[in-house]
Amino acid sequence: MELFLQLLAGGAGNLAAYLAAHVLLCLLPAFFIAGAMAALIPKASITRWLGRTAAPYVSYPAAAAAGSLLAVCSCTIVPLFAGIYRKGSGLGPAITFLFFAPAGNIMALAYTGSVLGAEFAFARFLLSLVFGIGIGLLMALIFWRDDAAHDAQTDTLFAEKARIAPAAVGVLLSLIVLLIAGTLKLWPLTATVASIDLPLSWAQAWQETLLRWVPFDEAKGEEGVSVQGSLLIALLVAIGLTAWKGMEDIVEGANRWTWVALGLAALTLVVAALRFTPHAGGLEIGFTGRAFAVALAIWSVLSFAKRLPPEDWQSWLWEAWRFVKQIFLLLVVGVFIVGIVRELIRPEWIQALAGRNDLLANVVAVVFGVFMYFPTLVEVPVARMFLDLGMHPGPLLAYLMSDPELSLQSILMVAAVIGRPKTFAYVGLVAIFSIVAGLVYGAWVDGASVAGIGLGLLGFLFVLAFVLGWLHRRRQAAVRTT
Repeated sequence: MELFLQLLAGGAGNLAAYLAAHVLLCLLPAFFIAGAMAALIPKASITRWLGRTAAPYVSYPAAAAAGSLLAVCSCTIVPLFAGIYRKGSGLGPAITFLFFAPAGNIMALAYTGSVLGAEFAFARFLLSLVFGIGIGLLMALIFWRDDAAHDAQTDTLFAEKARIAPAAVGVLLSLIVLLIAGTLKLWPLTATVASIDLPLSWAQAWQETLLRWVPFDEAKGEEGVSVQGSLLIALLVAIGLTAWKGMEDIVEGANRWTWVALGLAALTLVVAALRFTPHAGGLEIGFTGRAFAVALAIWSVLSFAKRLPPEDWQSWLWEAWRFVKQIFLLLVVGVFIVGIVRELIRPEWIQALAGRNDLLANVVAVVFGVFMYFPTLVEVPVARMFLDLGMHPGPLLAYLMSDPELSLQSILMVAAVIGRPKTFAYVGLVAIFSIVAGLVYGAWVDGASVAGIGLGLLGFLFVLAFVLGWLHRRRQAAVRTT
């Protein structure tokens, strides 16, 4: 019973910390962006660059380039992946976008370079790019029949539009700015511009209570629940309750609950961008540059949304709400299960098993990345900790390749978008490619000859090319017989 209660507390604590600190400034805008892509962008605008009929030398680099600009984790990228896939992107480019964005975005690479060194960051970028495109190509060839059927079904009410309306462009760009403003950890966004002190004497006592309820070790990348976080959880619950009443029948028109839900969403994003500091005399609220940037981006979204025809913004909100219903519950379940598993896994085991560069060590590092998920960029200082404690750089790179991609909650969400067979194939390919990346980089660190490493990598690429060619010939033969 004691172990059961410990596991239950671990799951609940992990979920509370996630909702309090991580889900807001990246995930909320991501759902609205996904909805806007599904409702406001003509199919031709997506398929021109990312469609299954677009030239591979255009679609796959374009997918990677789009992912490189978003400093988001696996949970946040899934709604965006769902948005472009639903709107007409080919499976391969969509998978490349899904893989590359969390691992190879500019912020992740810059942070990796500053903490682990430029050589490590370059290896992460190069292998993420090459293997991300390779995984996308394999997925497209393995599931080409499903991809073709999906392409035929992606026409929606808005597919006949020749171009995207200027107001829709403004909404999308403003939402992207909102996402970037909420996630970048750069000055002046992190600077405190002004502050006020509220005489809330209970704030510090409430913070101490939260720390007792949800203890955490910051050195291990764990997150706790702050006073601000508890307020954000309450706001999220309020958003869910009001959105259910205001969004479920939004295609028939807005009601008062619609505006309450949207107002609460805007308020939640602004509150999340503030800085709360409880002290003995009360609570200090710091107005950061991020808070002003988020507020300005929300105002911009609202300004452009007012110019949309009613049927467009209603469809936008409906698509965003549909993605929330499809994905968010699975996210909650996944985060809860990860919290339970983290109570059972000890980092010392990983360090002992991954202190060398062999197949087992890299497999362990990849499996560790699935169940010890950390928010975006947090995996980098955690990797630094493991490196200092004796983890070999090879398995460490395998962990950094897999952790942003294969968190349990993201696997569940991806399955809801593309189905279990494709998800299982994707997970298997990411695991294989991450292990190969770790073995290659680990051999380089251990001083293996460039020729030997090159021959090994060329052998892997030869096998990959052979498989791709075989799948392509099989596809062509199947097309000729149908």
